[in-house]
Amino acid sequence: MTNHPLFHGAATALITPLNEKGVDFDAMGRLIDWQIDQGIDALVIVGTTGEKSTLNDTEHRAVLQFAAERIGGRVPMIAGTGSNDTAYSLSMCRHACEIGADALLVVTPYYNKATQKGLIKMYTTLADASTKPLILYNVPSRTGVNLEPETISVLADHPNICGLKAASGNISKIVETAALTREKEFDIWSGNDDQIVPILSMGGAGVVSVLSNVLPKETSRLCHRFFEGDIMGAAEDQCRYLNLVRALFSEVNPIPVKAAMSMLGWCEDYLRMPLTTMEPQHREVLKREMEALGIL
Repeated sequence: MTNHPLFHGAATALITPLNEKGVDFDAMGRLIDWQIDQGIDALVIVGTTGEKSTLNDTEHRAVLQFAAERIGGRVPMIAGTGSNDTAYSLSMCRHACEIGADALLVVTPYYNKATQKGLIKMYTTLADASTKPLILYNVPSRTGVNLEPETISVLADHPNICGLKAASGNISKIVETAALTREKEFDIWSGNDDQIVPILSMGGAGVVSVLSNVLPKETSRLCHRFFEGDIMGAAEDQCRYLNLVRALFSEVNPIPVKAAMSMLGWCEDYLRMPLTTMEPQHREVLKREMEALGIL
């Protein structure tokens, strides 16, 4: 872990409130303020949880600009700018830098299934053009391509690539990545809420979290308990929230978290096709787990 990571703790992969008219900016503004008031360490805007795939270009740019203005430097803002079209990703990276994002989160190119050589070329092109640090995002279950540890190690040598959101779920590969990058200026953040403590134990800098949409203070506290040496306390938190995490991933993200935030009154339970609202039996389990933790 670097001495001065972009953020140290929990970053919420924030939902994008939507309704039939489009983006609900009023709801988004309230959510941003609440997250910061609750002590979240950073915010990721228009990532997978923010439904980037169904926002059009105008909406994508507008949401990033709105968030940058609303956050106003209170916490780091990380902009989701990845695409399977490198030219479009480059355009979004430039836009995010111009509007004041603190860093860029760039997913591997989905559907194209690039080779490792292609991934190095793409990320290097984006990092060379960016004026802000770039975070690699590895989530092969959604993209069909895996960033191999050796590839990550090569990219970690780039002065403008600062870390990895590790969402492969493969702890062995993450350990290998940590071993290859531990002497470099490179951070690893968990991309899975059920693996925060295991990745922190390998020197991780925190988590990019879906759970923290619902529990921002608690997710940040989990990380900081670990950093402060309360390893067992962090482990207890990890276990305490496990059933809720499972419920939040009982259907494809962000379907369950949108349902949860709707139950809490933050937004409409509205998603764009091909996503649909949560199945009743899964919603009941999610509600039950939220009630068990005193969230509802």
